[in-house]
Amino acid sequence: MKPDIEMNDKKNKKNSVSPLGGSRGLLVVLGAGESGVGAAILGKKEGFDVFVSDKGIITEHYKEVLRNFEIEWEEQHHTKTKILDADIVMKSPGIPDKVALVVALHAKKIPVMSEIEFAVKFTTAKIVGITGSNGKTTTTMLTHHVLKQGGLEVIMAGNIGDSFAKQVAENDAPYYVLELSSFQLDGIYDFAPHIAVLTNITPDHLDRYDHNFENYIASKFRIAMNQTVDDYFIYDADDEVISKYLKQHSIRSRLLPFSITKKVENGACLEKGNIKITIDNNEFIMSTNNLSLKGNHNVKNAMAAATVSQLLKIRKTTIRECLENFHGVEHRLENVLKINNVQYINDSKATNVNAAFYALDAMKSATVWIVGGVDKGNDYTELYPLVNEKVKAIICLGLDNSKIINAFGNCVDNIVETQSMKEAVDMAYKIAERNENVLLSPACASFDLFKNYEERGRQFKEAVREL
Repeated sequence: MKPDIEMNDKKNKKNSVSPLGGSRGLLVVLGAGESGVGAAILGKKEGFDVFVSDKGIITEHYKEVLRNFEIEWEEQHHTKTKILDADIVMKSPGIPDKVALVVALHAKKIPVMSEIEFAVKFTTAKIVGITGSNGKTTTTMLTHHVLKQGGLEVIMAGNIGDSFAKQVAENDAPYYVLELSSFQLDGIYDFAPHIAVLTNITPDHLDRYDHNFENYIASKFRIAMNQTVDDYFIYDADDEVISKYLKQHSIRSRLLPFSITKKVENGACLEKGNIKITIDNNEFIMSTNNLSLKGNHNVKNAMAAATVSQLLKIRKTTIRECLENFHGVEHRLENVLKINNVQYINDSKATNVNAAFYALDAMKSATVWIVGGVDKGNDYTELYPLVNEKVKAIICLGLDNSKIINAFGNCVDNIVETQSMKEAVDMAYKIAERNENVLLSPACASFDLFKNYEERGRQFKEAVREL
């Protein structure tokens, strides 16, 4: 259901401010994490009465921020009567639409939106929005790196770093590069990036989408739903899920595919070992050998970032230099240490099967694989050939490892269960031999044993350094 918010100018609905009955009214923010507190700061600045409510415990850092801005808040419960009196509600992406409070808000026809939708109404910036099951963080950081080095005043936000709303409130800029999760896209209604990038779609977060892959696919494509013929949609033409969707649904924006398997007239492709990008007969060519990030998936990430940069008129020499010197993302195939000639690799950001596929595919020698966590409806069958070929032992790291054990019991003889990162790394140290790898690539969410994938990755690196 679309919130009933009158727009200032129907012809220019993108990036316009939505008044609420002539006065700002009460903004209720559900969830006091990065996006929630950012929205609260922006709401306060824009003249709303702001109330923040979190069913959990708010961290001391965010409490201090809310106090400094004199924003009213509550924790460990929701005061339903006050929340249902809101004029507008900003819901943190981690809160599902099906919870009783959100259902009650919809029943009262109170607008419920994401922080992305709320924030975009208070900026006139040109926005690059990037989503996908995998690769979106690398592509976002790489795109931001090129645009910034190219001289644009650009901010990176969204599902990475400071929230979009906080940046709009405190450091608004002419350009944004936003990493967008499906959860964030679920709460948009008028948000329309000038350039949208869809890196790929593979099954993920299916527990949130009624275990229906089609629902998740539709969520990802929301990034393009409000685009016009003046906008651009950059996507992986090798991805069968994306290609099928585009055959069945029309998108108004201009399509710019990228591919490593076929030629494209407008967009990016591989030609004799070179990335070739063509936009309106304007060509950019660069050898894949010169890319700082290796692997076919990173060739695609580079194609997407370079296509955005071409559209925004960044000099070709700047694009090449940036693609040659970009150092990658923490917790994504990050080489930690080599101990007794065993390479320890941190890929904690691999929270789904497809990300783990990329990691295993990149292994050039026998690998001890640390895997497990909160399963999100994973189907491990696509990993069987890689596991048979490359994995000598599996170390399960999770509270419930039964699904992993059942999935790979016939592939790997040595499967061990552990309950802490230190235990997992110590076990890997005992099993791994010279010229082999120890790979943390969990294929699962981290919330059973860790606060998030970053903490999981940091604990892995600390445990490796203590060996």
